[in-house]
Amino acid sequence: MSLKVDFTLDAKGLACPMPIVKTKKAMNDLVDGQILEVVATDKGSKADLAAWSESVGHQYIGTTEEGDVLKHYIRKCSNDTVIEKQHEQVIHIDELLTKVSEGGIILDVREEAEYAFGHIEGAKSIPMGDLEKRMDELDKNQAIYVICRTGKRSDLASQKLSNSGFAKVWNVIPGMTQWTGKIKKTI
Repeated sequence: MSLKVDFTLDAKGLACPMPIVKTKKAMNDLVDGQILEVVATDKGSKADLAAWSESVGHQYIGTTEEGDVLKHYIRKCSNDTVIEKQHEQVIHIDELLTKVSEGGIILDVREEAEYAFGHIEGAKSIPMGDLEKRMDELDKNQAIYVICRTGKRSDLASQKLSNSGFAKVWNVIPGMTQWTGKIKKTI
């Protein structure tokens, strides 16, 4: 199936946060109402691009899958420069274990495969794409430290949790790419 689009962005082979970074840049070149097709292979891009679009005010139309290739469709919804919101409460990864020892949980929003190949012991895995339907597994009164690979996906997840009534949510920056502690594998 071929849909009419105004611009196609090739993001195949790129991992988070690059599909979002490239999409953000491509959206700047579009005018209000135009459709961007983002072709990607990163399974996490499905949730990441939908959450990013929502956070900046663009319309995430949907995704089609053709084998391992995902085609995302996003409509630009404003001629104005969109200011990307960021979650206000952040902690640096070096502070994470101290904060968790004071109470709270680590919520890992990376994809299942990323989590399986190495995560912080005790971290709860809820991939970004499943977060909305699995929020009831989290305690709204508990401190939640959200982590991903680079801090981008966890920022979007932190915003989503805060918007759903979770008050004690922190985005862990810069993410697992800078984690120097022990990791646990579950493969």
